[in-house]
Amino acid sequence: MKFELDGRIVDAEPRPGQCLRTLLCEQGCFAVKKGCDAGDCGACSVRLDGVTVHSCVIPAYRAADRSVTTAAGLGDQERPHPVQRRFLDEAAFQCGFCTAGMVVTAAGLGCGTESGPDPADLPELLKGNLCRCTGYRPIRAALTEGSSATPIGTVVPEQPSGEGARAGAAVAEQHPAGGRVGAPAGPRIVTGREPFTLDVLPEADNPAAPPSAPLHIAVLPSPHPHARILSIDTAAAEALPGVRAVLTYADSPSVPFSTARHEWRTDDPDDTFVLDRTVRFVGQRVAAVVADSMEIASAGCRALRVTYKLLPSVFDPADALAEDAPKLHADKPDSSRIADRARNVVAELHGGVGDIEAGLAAAARVVRGTWHSPRAQHVHLETHCGIGWLDAEGRLVIRCSTQVPFLVRDELCHVFGLERDRVRIFAARVGGGFGAKQEMLVEDLIALAVLRTGQPVQYEYTRSAEFTGATARHPMRVAVTAGADVDGVLTALAVDVLADAGAYGNHSPGVMYHGVSESIEVYRCANKRVDAVAVYTNNIPSGAFRGYGLGQIIYAVESALDELARELGIDPFDLRRRNVAVPGDPFVGAAPEPGDLVFGSYGLDQCLDLAQRAMMRGNGIASPGPGWSVGEGMALAMIATIPPRGHRSSAVALLDTDGGYEIRVGTAEFGSGTTTVLAQLAAAALHTDAARIAIRQSDTDLVEYDTGTFGSTGIVVAGKAAYAAALALKDLLLARAAELAGTAAGDCVLGPDGVRCGDRLIPLTKLAAGGELLAHGEHTGIPRSVSFNVHAFRVAVERATGRVRVLQSVQAADAGTVLNPVQCRGQVEGGVAQAIGTALYEDMRSEHGVVTTRTLRHYHIPQLADLPSTEVYFADTADELGPLGAKSMSESPYNPVAPAMANAIRDAVGVRMHRLPMTADRVWRAMQEGEER
Repeated sequence: MKFELDGRIVDAEPRPGQCLRTLLCEQGCFAVKKGCDAGDCGACSVRLDGVTVHSCVIPAYRAADRSVTTAAGLGDQERPHPVQRRFLDEAAFQCGFCTAGMVVTAAGLGCGTESGPDPADLPELLKGNLCRCTGYRPIRAALTEGSSATPIGTVVPEQPSGEGARAGAAVAEQHPAGGRVGAPAGPRIVTGREPFTLDVLPEADNPAAPPSAPLHIAVLPSPHPHARILSIDTAAAEALPGVRAVLTYADSPSVPFSTARHEWRTDDPDDTFVLDRTVRFVGQRVAAVVADSMEIASAGCRALRVTYKLLPSVFDPADALAEDAPKLHADKPDSSRIADRARNVVAELHGGVGDIEAGLAAAARVVRGTWHSPRAQHVHLETHCGIGWLDAEGRLVIRCSTQVPFLVRDELCHVFGLERDRVRIFAARVGGGFGAKQEMLVEDLIALAVLRTGQPVQYEYTRSAEFTGATARHPMRVAVTAGADVDGVLTALAVDVLADAGAYGNHSPGVMYHGVSESIEVYRCANKRVDAVAVYTNNIPSGAFRGYGLGQIIYAVESALDELARELGIDPFDLRRRNVAVPGDPFVGAAPEPGDLVFGSYGLDQCLDLAQRAMMRGNGIASPGPGWSVGEGMALAMIATIPPRGHRSSAVALLDTDGGYEIRVGTAEFGSGTTTVLAQLAAAALHTDAARIAIRQSDTDLVEYDTGTFGSTGIVVAGKAAYAAALALKDLLLARAAELAGTAAGDCVLGPDGVRCGDRLIPLTKLAAGGELLAHGEHTGIPRSVSFNVHAFRVAVERATGRVRVLQSVQAADAGTVLNPVQCRGQVEGGVAQAIGTALYEDMRSEHGVVTTRTLRHYHIPQLADLPSTEVYFADTADELGPLGAKSMSESPYNPVAPAMANAIRDAVGVRMHRLPMTADRVWRAMQEGEER
């Protein structure tokens, strides 16, 4: 059939049952993305004869003799469509995976023009397009003609004042564009031309692409929560035309590992195999079929015949601790680093300071309670995926959606017995991560298939597989006991945590330790106690998730402290002021700190003041009317800016022979804006404009090493390495210029166009005439500082239904020097949005280990209609440890949101919610019964 695609005629024959999205991708059109393939997310939106549709649910044959327009057909980087220009102006994207589809939908509505829709109708009109990163505020601004990037009531200073301003001014002085620098990939993102992981054409002359069309992997998932595989009959599958390999436990390397990736691989238990003979959760890989197409591979999976021996299962972590519970990893050796295999304990921590009982005896009021946080799905719109091949030298090459390319490389070498120089891992732009892509979930199977077949192989999760086969946030039961004297000074703080690790222990030790660290270290108290246990069950595995355990613990601790303030009749802001740690105080928790955590700067006091003042001012939004009760609540959070025990990054800065600058780093870009800030930092060091800095990144061939983009380290670790490399390059340039000019390097000054030595300007091209100039920089991530966030809500609760409406949302953040206010604000807004989803909507349900929430339409991540505009305020600090005074600000905004919401609901209707999400039915039931259950 023939059809018009973005102005060109295409002649293609769709396969039976093929959808339009995949047909367009086969034509090299990558402006359509696969976020769900169910019509739920809108990432694949196109205009079919001028009508906006989701191409994943349109049969391909319906495009015959019709016109298809994608974001790439609306405009290009030189002549963008007005909506695309608005998205750029308002920085209305982060990872950008949803952006092309969002632009297509908005353009079809006439947004950004005088004939566009009423802004009040946007939530309904855009409900078919989801964004997980931004919180929608900049998208709403981009789609409303004449809207401001800063809505009324929101303060986002372009440059801080006072101490922070001095560091910020240094950036502005050396880099005239200041904090308004946009993402380098922005024009490509809004026009649908930015390549993500699988957006590659198999062209032999493209080093980022495989030498030929890839084979495809389909996986047979376990239907049982716990079973031993007795046999797998592969004959029927292997006989299918187009099947190239069937992989089972017999083909798996015998080396155990963890899917979790950290600087130290020993942080996580070795309890996983590429393919295991024992399955421990519904959805675990049983076998994989490698075939010429996905359709054939899936048919091969259906042809497999598996005989199982069913084993006892356990789904509640409390039951898993029982003496008669099935022992899920009893077969593992001591070297697996499982804390107690006989009790199903992955990791545990017991410790504290002082005497809890004495502290409680001295208290005027004591609060006790237990809070429950459920699983949550990351819902990065780009699912886990990758493509691997053998290059001309026989090296294993994998292009994958990962936050940790170097850690994936090193673990593949460990599992498959390969040398580091025989493996290359790299990432294009990553379509969201939120911690989920700090796992190795596809790369091991891709490696096995490539090494087995010798051919390029692609593996891509479906959206349902993300819910049933990938990792989720750790469910936790957190019991808190808190006591304070009559003045509100804490006398005792005890936390008891039971975390559900799921079937495998990836990240559970780190999540448990981290969760109970800064959550209680932020408070001064002479008597503290922590008891925490992470337990194996036959549920899907838990993993890294934004906040890394702090969100669950802070929800409980901040709820308990709010109740304590109520019982004492003390303002909740004041109760925090009386008890928070300040510079000079030691960080006191359940276990001794490594000693590298310090107050590089301190802005918690400012955050408390900023949030409280904003709430006192209000925002003019009134209660919906009779039948609604209004309340206010707040909570705070502290987080270390870097994971403990080291987080290394190396960088290279070079001047090429054309006189252009290039910075090479290992860190990946998945929407946090790291790439933009790296260019700003390098530009500040090299006295030029960020637009003149080319960034190459996330490739194990580029630099010596990088631990990865997690723990909010993109700026504070990779940024420091890049800045150090740029400074070292500056010294080389000055030295070479001085040599050419016959003068001292101290008499030379680097500028945008070259080095001036006295009256003589030596152009950059001349300095590079002798060949590239290279300089190196690195940072170890030690010592570490802390960041702070305070969130406050004013909410209205409808008493007849339990429905919660946010009237005012405020977050004050201590991010140190805010190098890029627009991007930093976006990280705050995005973290708040994801946390509101966790607090009010997102409920990942399962029954006897079977996940029943398998689609986006049944898992309610916030839509544009669900989210308020959050007022964002930055404290005025400059961190002595961060690059030019900056601190991290990607994970931390998430952590205080749920407790602040719970505290506001408590204030409004007088009931304490102890379980997330706080859905309308739960709030209503709690009001009816006087307590949440």
